[in-house]
Amino acid sequence: MRIAIEGCGHGTLHAIYASVQKSCNVNGWNGVDLLIIGGDFQAVRNSYDLNTMSVPQKFRAIGDFHEYYSGVRTAPVLTLFVGGNHEASSHLHELFYGGWVAPKIYYLGAANIIRFGGLRIAGLSGIWKGYNYNKPHFEKLPYSADEVKSIYHVRELDVRKLLLVRQQVDIGISHDWPRGIEWQGDYKTLFKKKDLFEADARAGILGSSAAKYVMDRLRPRHWFSAHLHCKFAAVVDYYKESVTIPLPGTMPNGPDNPGTNGPKNNDEIDFGHAENSPPQPVPSITVKNSDEIDLDMDEDSATEPTTTQNPASDTKPPQASPPPRDSSVPADTRSQLPVSFSRPAPTVQRPPAVALPPPPSITNRVTRFLALDKCLPNRKFLQILDIEPLSLSEPALPSSLYYDPEWLAILRAFASSDPHQPSPPNLGDAAYQPLLAEQKSWVEQHLVKQGKLEVPENFEITGPVYDGRDIRSVGRQQPKEYTNSQTSAFCELLGIPNYFHASEQEREEKRIEKQTLIQAEERVGSNLDTHTSRKTWGSFNTCALGMAMSVGVNGLRLGTVYHLIKSRIWVQGA
Repeated sequence: MRIAIEGCGHGTLHAIYASVQKSCNVNGWNGVDLLIIGGDFQAVRNSYDLNTMSVPQKFRAIGDFHEYYSGVRTAPVLTLFVGGNHEASSHLHELFYGGWVAPKIYYLGAANIIRFGGLRIAGLSGIWKGYNYNKPHFEKLPYSADEVKSIYHVRELDVRKLLLVRQQVDIGISHDWPRGIEWQGDYKTLFKKKDLFEADARAGILGSSAAKYVMDRLRPRHWFSAHLHCKFAAVVDYYKESVTIPLPGTMPNGPDNPGTNGPKNNDEIDFGHAENSPPQPVPSITVKNSDEIDLDMDEDSATEPTTTQNPASDTKPPQASPPPRDSSVPADTRSQLPVSFSRPAPTVQRPPAVALPPPPSITNRVTRFLALDKCLPNRKFLQILDIEPLSLSEPALPSSLYYDPEWLAILRAFASSDPHQPSPPNLGDAAYQPLLAEQKSWVEQHLVKQGKLEVPENFEITGPVYDGRDIRSVGRQQPKEYTNSQTSAFCELLGIPNYFHASEQEREEKRIEKQTLIQAEERVGSNLDTHTSRKTWGSFNTCALGMAMSVGVNGLRLGTVYHLIKSRIWVQGA
């Protein structure tokens, strides 16, 4: 099966499709069966969507997508994509479980496994931010400035679902690179091209821990990523012993060490012509975990501290934090706070995550990794591969999208968990298996035997189509929240609650409440003293907006909110 892989989309669909066609013409091919885009797709329907996308104002552009959304153009090839860190989040959040953003263009959702022509394809959207990993998807329209960023951070519950998969996957896709993957390829050349990568790589904080967890568990034949805007290839052989990160100046796995079989030039490697060649003996590595990774290349990139010490050196104990300031908040003001805003208990340090071994049915031993650039002239953003499934389905599925029965069973197992609410405790792989077996039986009886696995082509327009006016004409106004009929149909098919639906009245009430609080935040933000860091201000955004959703603006006077902002009692722990 011929599949085109593209890196970051950045709203340039016309150029991407033209490049795929040009590549096919040069090689004498009739076309490709599928196009995969590795994130930053930017499914912008209109100017309002731009206000929910994490891009500086001066760089915002309407892009090409709206023409496919409106029906002016139709995608020439079936297209799959995962979400990145520059997305029209208001649009994609409607399709949390996946769905069509336009005819022939399918978003994989926050996490997903889907079938195409016998291939099992796993997708994980977003990038790694450890401080949001264990939080729910709490963001609701209209988004605050911090929610515009936090909405694309990977969440543990989505990863937990992928880690419960027990059948072999052929392709994995993540926007962010799996953490530590750089050491499995020609990292010397990578560090020459991207000189800022080396310090983070040696500190073990380059890439996504979540993507690494999933890749190491599912072990697909291919894993594709984007995000870091360069082409890079690597090979992970899971049967090799783990080694530590090489010290500066050493190249144990590189091309200047004749005793190894490292790739000569990973920027030119073509996995499509090496499917059956012996795997290169590139050992896997062990890196330190860190929850402070920040590679989303956004405005907030400077706010996350990173460790640059040699991982082989001793780790210094953390310094004690200074004591909180005395609070000057009156008792009557403090009494209006919900219980959740009392002084937090000391944080318990969690042990580092331990990678689960794959189940016996996952037998692939070598994963070939490929990251690609964004679609610009003279950049390496496209590659076309011939990929066949590791195990042939009987009967063979046609070249269209099908729901994956195992994934549907996993979603049903978590049906009682509202993604917007705190996640239930992780029961562990063994504890979930009886529940999953029960749900697999339900899926087999109600969906597989009933022939209901094919993904319906049920795209419908939700938000308004771009009207051609200057994108600045809407100011900072964000779109309304819509119930997407595809999500409703999917939840009905699966017999699970639709946590992404609300009445128009409920949405309007929440919108007014939240918009009022956002405006209050903006009015008083400039009054904070200059010693208040952006990190502290960001803590207010999350807490104050959560407070509004807990007690409502009508239940907590804006004057009180203002006083709380000035005193910062929730930040200082008073």
